Amino acid sequence: MLQEAVRVLADERIGPRAAEIDRTAEFPWDIKDLLASHDILGLPFAVEYGGLGGELLTLALAVEQISRVCATSGLILAVQELGALPLLLAGSEEQKQRWFPDLAAGRTLIAFALTEAEAGSDAASARARAVRDGDDWIIDGSKRFISQGSVADLIAVFATTDTDEKTPRHERMTCFIVEKEMDGFGVDRIEHKMGIRGSPTAELSFHGVRVPDANRVGEPGKGFGIAMRTLDRSRPGIAAQAVGIAQGALDVAARYANERRQFGRPIAEFQMIQAMLADMDAGTEAARQLLYKACTEIEAGSRDAARWSE
Repeated sequence: MLQEAVRVLADERIGPRAAEIDRTAEFPWDIKDLLASHDILGLPFAVEYGGLGGELLTLALAVEQISRVCATSGLILAVQELGALPLLLAGSEEQKQRWFPDLAAGRTLIAFALTEAEAGSDAASARARAVRDGDDWIIDGSKRFISQGSVADLIAVFATTDTDEKTPRHERMTCFIVEKEMDGFGVDRIEHKMGIRGSPTAELSFHGVRVPDANRVGEPGKGFGIAMRTLDRSRPGIAAQAVGIAQGALDVAARYANERRQFGRPIAEFQMIQAMLADMDAGTEAARQLLYKACTEIEAGSRDAARWSE
């Protein structure tokens, strides 16, 4: 029922905006509000925080249907889950009560900031630093390629808190929630992209940002593990976006094949065109079934969750 409801909403309200969103390269606040008003942004959050308590597969179904008509709009939901996952996985009850109701209602947005210029796949090499100062932490550094980083109200930031060379690299990082109003936080630039242009990909800077210890997520030194668990659970959302894009492309191709006429008949009647469409359909469906299986395995706590995610 949810899949069908999101499909209708996407076709009637989101699809007609897709081309303009990409042309203007502006974040679609109207679509964010639309998703919020239909409680779709509440899918990742438990009912007690005002969410819908959707499991991973349910979230993937929604992202897929939205991305079928607009890849930018599909990311709004996917990134909302991504940014909130550190709190979902390791946040205290106080932190969840503090931030989840507004996130579930779509009143606030959250982003995930792990990647740096010299720390992409090698996340443990992050150079952003957080130094303890009384009851606060002072964060200095930068993050790059942060989806929706310029429009988010909250940023889950990963910074090195232990610089002792004797400490294992994966035990040096800690996660913090940075609020956009905090002094020293800035958006240095927005990347120019070939596609998904309505979803801003930002470079963020942190110059002496003072963050209270109450905004620390998990114990000091546990940030790397939180980040990896976050990625294991969030990658299916991006896979859902890809499946949605593929299905949208197939829908357009099939429609065009029935409209375009050559030699007195629609090109859809030619065997070679039929074979091309059949191959597209098979590839898309194979990806979809792999996605759904991965969602159920990860949701069930499979020991191979990282394998299914990747």
